[in-house]
Amino acid sequence: MIELEIRPATEADLPAIVAMLADDPLGATRESPGDLAPYQHALKRLAADPNQHLVVAARGDRIVGTLQLSVIPGLSRRGAVRSIIEAVRIHAEERGSGLGTQLILWAVDESRRQNCQLVQLTSDATRTDAHRFYERLGFTASHLGFKLQL
Repeated sequence: MIELEIRPATEADLPAIVAMLADDPLGATRESPGDLAPYQHALKRLAADPNQHLVVAARGDRIVGTLQLSVIPGLSRRGAVRSIIEAVRIHAEERGSGLGTQLILWAVDESRRQNCQLVQLTSDATRTDAHRFYERLGFTASHLGFKLQL
């Protein structure tokens, strides 16, 4: 098997990233793989912010996973820095291969490197397989999340 590389996402990676975001029942209703303009704008904003890390997992020239890691300084918990893992996606052909574990462990290690005291994430309430996955990695379902669409 070709070795996995986890690296910052580039504009050339956007078609593969957006395809993964759209490749599930939830993403299919909210993503637009045919129009990359909003994703290009978002990537520029992310790249300009040193606390945002949009990464891809690549095997050779093939993008097989992605996630976003946001590092957030704060006042609570005695001024703790925390990270938030978002938009974790694994290519359909790679699911169950251990790639998701590698990607999340990369994010946890990078969070430590960034001096974070806490790593948090949210997962849609309907993604019960994902919940079991995160719990196996040591995450605790400790909070109830809320969203407000604007």
